Amino acid sequence: MSYNDWSDLKISSLGEIVSGGTPSTKIDDYWDGNISWITPKDLSGYNDRFISRGERMISNKGLNNSSARILPKGSVLFSSRAPIGYVAIASNELTTNQGFKSIVPNSDNYNLFIYYLLRYKTNDIKNIAGGSTFSEISGSAFKNIDIKVPGLHEQKLIANILSSLDDKIELNNKINKNLEELTQTLYKQWFVDFEFPNEDGEPYKSSGGEMVESELGLIPKGWFVKEQGEYFPVITGKKNANIATSDGKYKFFTCSQEVYLTDNYSFEGDAILVAGNGDFNVKYYSGKFEAYQRTYVLIPHNKKLSGILYFAIQHNLNDITSGSRGSVISFITKGHIENFKVVFPNTTKLEKLGNIFKNILISIANNNEENDRLSKLRDELLPKLMNGEIEVPIEE
Repeated sequence: MSYNDWSDLKISSLGEIVSGGTPSTKIDDYWDGNISWITPKDLSGYNDRFISRGERMISNKGLNNSSARILPKGSVLFSSRAPIGYVAIASNELTTNQGFKSIVPNSDNYNLFIYYLLRYKTNDIKNIAGGSTFSEISGSAFKNIDIKVPGLHEQKLIANILSSLDDKIELNNKINKNLEELTQTLYKQWFVDFEFPNEDGEPYKSSGGEMVESELGLIPKGWFVKEQGEYFPVITGKKNANIATSDGKYKFFTCSQEVYLTDNYSFEGDAILVAGNGDFNVKYYSGKFEAYQRTYVLIPHNKKLSGILYFAIQHNLNDITSGSRGSVISFITKGHIENFKVVFPNTTKLEKLGNIFKNILISIANNNEENDRLSKLRDELLPKLMNGEIEVPIEE
């Protein structure tokens, strides 16, 4: 079927359009139940197509005393305000707040195709949104958006092409998550519990390795208490958020989990990026890049130590971002990072122990680079498949 033969329809023809709701936050019984409740915030920086739960859960009482509705597995979620344009597919029964217009597909339409169609139509939807406080697309306006749709068989062919790319991206994300978790466990074992391999390959501390007193307690003999600032300068990014561009050549790191693009760069090297506020996330990047205000750039003096230093900051992040009395602080300063103390051996031994951390970090970075290439290809194919510029072959 050629693009000219696709059906001219409204979004409402794809299935039932469902809005969400929020139970009263003043009634405890409405919360902390067993019903997944999704807000647009849960999709901020979210990398998968499918979602099963958000930050909070609601109870049956909360569901029954709000406009929230249970959405069946396979429903397509579209954030219709604050902000507009997050899309996900429910991987189980769940509900949402009022920031969504969700589609429960009918039997004539394929949920993965609807997912990609909404991604393709996002800018058009934003352009018809209204609202004085924040942009929002109303239910009636959303239902009446014009779309052009092929038959179910062709929907599946188109969605499967795009999904094959997203499948690999999501697999890489899962691999990276597992690598991060395993390496954090290894970091704790070697640099906190001091069970690094001794000369005989046995765990140092539990095999009777000699420990000596230090300002941080007992540490292995020949190890030292060091301030992190000895291993890298702490430089603050200077750029405003408005330098981000959709097709920039260089990565632009902000305090958000999401990484943006820009046209110029100020930094180059094996860098650890620490968000100075928000959720205080930590990222690693090697190459040319730009950084936002309140984002701290740490480029180690010794490139061989970039892996171990990245995982050290990841492990110690909660302590770095705690106030002197243990209370969580709203932002961190250069001093919080520079002056934080770690226990390390001499450089030669640290390089030797750090090789595995560096290699894992390189593997994670390679997966991220592959994801960038796959994402670019997917984003180039998406409009071409949705506007008929590329026609998928239909078997007779």
